[in-house]
Amino acid sequence: MSYLDNFFNESESDANSVLTELDKGLRSSKIGEQCEAIVRFPRLFEKYPFPILINSSFLKLGEFFRQGSNLVRLWILKVCQQSENHLDKILSTDEFVKRIFVVIHSNDPVARAITLRTLGAVARVIPEKVQIHHSIRRALDSHDAVEVEAAIFASSCFAAQSKTFSISMCSKIGSMIESLQTPVNMKLQLIPVLQHMHHDAKTAALVKTLCLNLLPKYPAESFVIAILDSLTKLSCNMLINVPDQVELCLKYLRDPRKKVRYQAFCSFMSLAKEGGNLWPKGALTGLIVSAKDYDEASEKSFVLRVILQLIECPIICHSLINEEQHNILELCSSCLVIENQTTASHSLAILTEILKFCHKELIKPPPIFMDLINLHYESLIHITLGKENFTKELKRFLICGVSLSGVDEEFSEDFVQMMGDLLSDDVVYPTKHTFLMCETLAALCSKFHLKRFEVIDQEVMEIDDESDVAPPIKKTNPVTEKLGQILKKFESILNRPGGANENLVEILSAVILQSIIGCFMPQIILDHFEKALKMTNCWTNYRIARTASRYGQHFLAAKIYSKISNHTSLDKYHFFLVSLTQMAKAECILNFGLEYDVICQDYQMSDPQFSKNHPKLIPIIDRLEEGINLYCKALASLRACSSPNCPLTFQLEFVKLRGQFLQSLFGVVTAKNAQTIVPPPGIAASLAQNSRDYLQKFGHITNQLRKVVKNIKACDDSYAKLFKSSFDADPTTLEFLEATQYEIALFGNIVESICYATPSDPPSASVGGKYPETKFLMYICNRMNLLAKHLPQEAQNAKTISNKHMEVIMNEIELITKSPICMPRFFFQVLQSTQIKLSITPQPKSASEAITVQSGSNLVFKVEGVIQHCGKCPSLYRSIESVQLSLTSLLTTPRSNNDIKPVNDTLTLTQTVKPHRDFLSGSFLVPLNNTQMGPLGAPISVGGQWQVTLETFVIDEQGCVWSSGTKNTLLVRVPEDPTKNQGNVAGGSNLNRRF
Repeated sequence: MSYLDNFFNESESDANSVLTELDKGLRSSKIGEQCEAIVRFPRLFEKYPFPILINSSFLKLGEFFRQGSNLVRLWILKVCQQSENHLDKILSTDEFVKRIFVVIHSNDPVARAITLRTLGAVARVIPEKVQIHHSIRRALDSHDAVEVEAAIFASSCFAAQSKTFSISMCSKIGSMIESLQTPVNMKLQLIPVLQHMHHDAKTAALVKTLCLNLLPKYPAESFVIAILDSLTKLSCNMLINVPDQVELCLKYLRDPRKKVRYQAFCSFMSLAKEGGNLWPKGALTGLIVSAKDYDEASEKSFVLRVILQLIECPIICHSLINEEQHNILELCSSCLVIENQTTASHSLAILTEILKFCHKELIKPPPIFMDLINLHYESLIHITLGKENFTKELKRFLICGVSLSGVDEEFSEDFVQMMGDLLSDDVVYPTKHTFLMCETLAALCSKFHLKRFEVIDQEVMEIDDESDVAPPIKKTNPVTEKLGQILKKFESILNRPGGANENLVEILSAVILQSIIGCFMPQIILDHFEKALKMTNCWTNYRIARTASRYGQHFLAAKIYSKISNHTSLDKYHFFLVSLTQMAKAECILNFGLEYDVICQDYQMSDPQFSKNHPKLIPIIDRLEEGINLYCKALASLRACSSPNCPLTFQLEFVKLRGQFLQSLFGVVTAKNAQTIVPPPGIAASLAQNSRDYLQKFGHITNQLRKVVKNIKACDDSYAKLFKSSFDADPTTLEFLEATQYEIALFGNIVESICYATPSDPPSASVGGKYPETKFLMYICNRMNLLAKHLPQEAQNAKTISNKHMEVIMNEIELITKSPICMPRFFFQVLQSTQIKLSITPQPKSASEAITVQSGSNLVFKVEGVIQHCGKCPSLYRSIESVQLSLTSLLTTPRSNNDIKPVNDTLTLTQTVKPHRDFLSGSFLVPLNNTQMGPLGAPISVGGQWQVTLETFVIDEQGCVWSSGTKNTLLVRVPEDPTKNQGNVAGGSNLNRRF
């Protein structure tokens, strides 16, 4: 068993060594070790999914399938079924099938059955093998039941892949079903084969006719269910048959057998999902009328689920608003008053979706829909609340409430009032229900914050104090009005006898922090958090701090990070928390204008409304300098905790760019201070006249501001690159990066309008602000635009750089620094991870060596890659549609004077490949030309060295191009042409002979 010991250490080995260890197990004399080695192959394929390895592995398995016992063949069958994604990478398909197919001639029916199932498992790569088709047809006539069942399985697999097989086997399958000699259980297995015969319209029509003829002949429950299921799946593939299938399923809704009706409901769900717009007129009415006649609430619930699926089609929504309004209202009102909460939740979901559709399409909905919801909603919440068996229904009710809050303003205020009252009650609800209500409040808070900042934007023109930054907590957010009740509930959770529930503490903390985003945290809220931190573990403390950072409460975050940084078990966690502490302290200093120690001593006086009159207020230049120093320390700490396995690329770049932007602001403040002590030189006017740049007459400050503009534009470009490299980031983070880039570009444009005679056009805001964090940032940008209007209006040829200009710029900097930055979620959480692992051919023996290519030849560059996904949801936000390979070859050898120079020494080749089951491949033919003129005027290759760089770009399903960050570099050396010296000698002798 030594090979197994080595296999468990495969993470430290390469693919060849692991394959060698498995080969030892395959050749073992013990059947157990052979089976153990076989079952390891799927894991090997997942870790090293390259065609060469997979091809050789399957050839080995095919050989052992031919020679081994039935037990070995059975495990090889399991490997083929589990490795479906890698079957396309078998290069020698014919050789592999040949080794498997030999066993079909065995005298053992079990061996033949396993062979048929194995061929069916790999049918996707061998769909048109006629010899296999004949073997399956022959096996269907076998007298052995095991072989016939295997042939039926293979028939289903090949029918799904091969049009030829479907057409040829249609009559055979039909005759077997209708034959009296075929057992009943075998007929039930044959009927599902018909659902795959949709490759040809004529064959599909024959199958449909066959199934419809079988229905009256075989009225048994099991046959009706199988035929309806096959017809439905056939219709979903041949959409032209959807209306007829809907009519057929409507007939079976009145069947007295419950299982048949259930199959009809399942068929309706499939037909509604695939072709809801193809339903015939009157089918929806028949469906609703049939639901009214059912006595069981579960069957009404099935009908409502079908209608809920159909509502995704706009045609059905229009029908429910107009023609079917009376029927749907009657059905939903009857379901809302019955005791079955599942049915009531589906009815409420239907009414909610209709109202959302009207709101989206700007259609005025009939008032009766909202009246019906208002009549029953509160009672439904109270009935389900507190009963753990109704948790799913309560979740649906709350989701509907959040959706309706975005549609009806009056309902939203009542809904928030109800949630606040329920949370403030002394009744102790189940933990799951309390958690759901807290999540609901968090979702409502997000919605109302968007409205809140919109109202503030409208009122911003009325603000007299230009430096006033923090928007007050206004009544435009009903959740904020319930903050007292939320804090009371927060305290009651902390004081529970059994201890505070960690998840409830975290979610309520998020609600509180989100409700005061962009505002100063009062002392009473800080006291509640300090109490919560003492009663929860370090992991919960970190999650609260992470939320505080995301919503701009950096003082709370800094206290928590500093506390838990000394309670970690690994150095990398310690350095990560230390970097977060330094960043949070830097933001505190920028926001409050005080030293961090002073803020801790007198937090209440650190309120931005009062800190401007604080006796220990430090100047803006000192604030920026301290903030830059702390960000440099944070960058060093982040580098200390990064590793090749966890490079923290986004985090490092984000911290670096934040410090870079603060450095640009520091440059503006320095230029402003220098304006008062460094007057323009006496020759400034003549310099301006000679350079035809009249702004040079203002001397040092003009060049300083232009240098700052250059740095800001570089920072703007860096944010754009960071955005393009964040393929796995969540939508909030991407919108935050866009908003931050807009803020930087806006500030740069304002400075540019002062120090340039003809500035560039102001940037356009492409971000609307779908999330509270980004909406707050866009609110700050609107304030910046307002302040920019106070710049003196001057003619283009009479521009000046005066103290008034610099005062406006300083107000802009005060606004930017005192606005708390909301850290993006992607900085803390990576919910989707996508990496591209490349294998390049040719490959040098070592990284420092160069690959030699003969003179006069081109480099054949082959690329193979595997897309690797990590996390529970591989494509949570976006998926890879195609990959763009960009290859750049650069001549690094200097050319001589008599070289025949091409247009450019750099050649770029681009190829777009589409991954197939997360595997991609591409190839390039790279010309390597470095020639010079020979003595007789003929071009001669002088060789040289090239640097070949391959970079990958990801293209998502929306067509957006992302930089994946995968880059490989290769050195290529071309020796000199051996005919060069011969040409020189021959040329010299000819010259001597001539003279």
